[in-house]
Amino acid sequence: MEFTGVYHRTSEQMSYPLDKDRLIINLKTGYDVKQVFIHYGDPFEAGILGGNDKWTGRREEIIYKKRLSHQIWWTTTLLPMYKRCKYFFELHTEDSIWYYFEDGFLTKEQFHMTGRMLQCFIMPWMNPSDVNITPAWVNETIWYQIFPDRFCNGTPEKNADDILPWRDHGSVTNYEKFGGNLEGIRQKLDYLQNLGVTGIYLNPIMEAESNHKYDTTDYTRIDPSFGDSDTMKALCMEAHKKGIRIMVDAVFNHCGRKFMPWTDVLKNGKTSKYADWFMVENWDDINKAGDTRDKRYYSFAFADKMPKLNTNNDEVIQYFCKVCEDWISDFDVDGIRFDVGNEVSHRFLKKIRAHLKAIKPDIYLLGEIWHDAIQWLQGDEYDSVMNYPLLSGIHDFFLDKTMKKNEFEYMVNRCYTMYMQQSNNVLFNLLDSHDTERLMNRFHDLDKFYQQLAILFTLPGSPCIYYGTEIAMEGAHDPDCRRCMPWSEIDSSENIEKINTMKKLIMLRRNEEMCRSPHFHFPHSYENDRCVEYIKIDEDGNRMEVLINASDVPIKVNLEKEVLFSRKFDGKVLGANGTLIRRI
Repeated sequence: MEFTGVYHRTSEQMSYPLDKDRLIINLKTGYDVKQVFIHYGDPFEAGILGGNDKWTGRREEIIYKKRLSHQIWWTTTLLPMYKRCKYFFELHTEDSIWYYFEDGFLTKEQFHMTGRMLQCFIMPWMNPSDVNITPAWVNETIWYQIFPDRFCNGTPEKNADDILPWRDHGSVTNYEKFGGNLEGIRQKLDYLQNLGVTGIYLNPIMEAESNHKYDTTDYTRIDPSFGDSDTMKALCMEAHKKGIRIMVDAVFNHCGRKFMPWTDVLKNGKTSKYADWFMVENWDDINKAGDTRDKRYYSFAFADKMPKLNTNNDEVIQYFCKVCEDWISDFDVDGIRFDVGNEVSHRFLKKIRAHLKAIKPDIYLLGEIWHDAIQWLQGDEYDSVMNYPLLSGIHDFFLDKTMKKNEFEYMVNRCYTMYMQQSNNVLFNLLDSHDTERLMNRFHDLDKFYQQLAILFTLPGSPCIYYGTEIAMEGAHDPDCRRCMPWSEIDSSENIEKINTMKKLIMLRRNEEMCRSPHFHFPHSYENDRCVEYIKIDEDGNRMEVLINASDVPIKVNLEKEVLFSRKFDGKVLGANGTLIRRI
């Protein structure tokens, strides 16, 4: 047996309670393992631990598995009667049987040796307060991300001198302001509701110097160019009436150069009462201009205008707890997205979560993390993270035509074996954002564009589209991905057709539980190496097939079933770069 391929531990996403009754157990093995059994039971079934009676447990086969690039991920769900569980694994290869315990592997003879102390895996107690609970409503939400300055100017008659005329075409820079504001978003709520959107993610709206607002000046004040507290209250209230949730951006890793505590530090140096709010290494050069590669103080990236906050400091923690509390009490926000969410301290996140969940238990706390985030997803910090690994994997599959469908399968399975199921259910799935090249810009091909969106809307999590994606807006990397929404052309026949296609995908997601279900597998029924096929199954056993023909040749599709969504499908043949979603 390939012993190096076998791995399990009683923590993180490998052994955890899904709720107060169900215990999820996951095991990794190499491909040489053909069959797995779990022996499990209550630790005290044979008496007190360490006693003379031999514990045996109940033996069950683990039948659910996901294929990874070099390993298999085996999954089972147990119902421990007394909230405790003791277990070990029985592994079968073609020609051998091994028993896997916490301290290693045993042969059959060693396993049955009289008097041997067997070091089983133990889940000591499924304490309800330790269960990772995520807000259920997020799984049913379709997000729409808005970069406020570029979405809609609702008060053009009040434009300040630095506001440029709305630009329906062409590139933009990070130094231009076009007057998009909260009133403009409020005026477009009917449009968003008609599109099928049920959640809005707003890039930062608090007072800041830049157009992107990630250099906060005042965390307690809506940026005047976007409106005021009354405007935000009206937006949130009207959105809620239309069934649309609101998530705001929290920039707590760093601030802007005009944030009052930072200006006090620049003025008073180490004698400032805010000196420990920041991470200063060289007080003598603190006022020096230029990037921070010299480590005089830490900042976001090396931007000297975005000094890094010390989120280990109790005063900083209390300050931002109050900021978020006010966002909830004043605006009734439903979610908070934490910018640069992997650099703020774990201590900060644990305290702010406890504080906010006590006020609003179902608030959605989302971290901006671009990599494996399991250490932030144990149930005491974020509810979930932005699923950039999925974005990257989908993009690379369409970019690299040498990749085969099994590699797509491995990628998707990897993304959904990194975390607990409750976090997977509320993953923030996206294909582009204000930080990336726009989806349409990557291939300039509508067929591939909709293929990727079909994947987005049929995988577990909570899908998000970036403003303008409904009309396949283009835009290169930041800042070009932040172009103005072309409202003057929104009713063109071409855009109406694109919007209607997006509506079909959105309503499919909303109406079919199969789309939202965490249960899926890849049967590989078609010989074509670039035809991705996966089956989604809901709790009632209803099944849906998703076919993505990413090859250059058409594929004959068997069996006539109800088509839920399609492109380049004539009822029998799925064309090159075609998409088919149907009941089976």
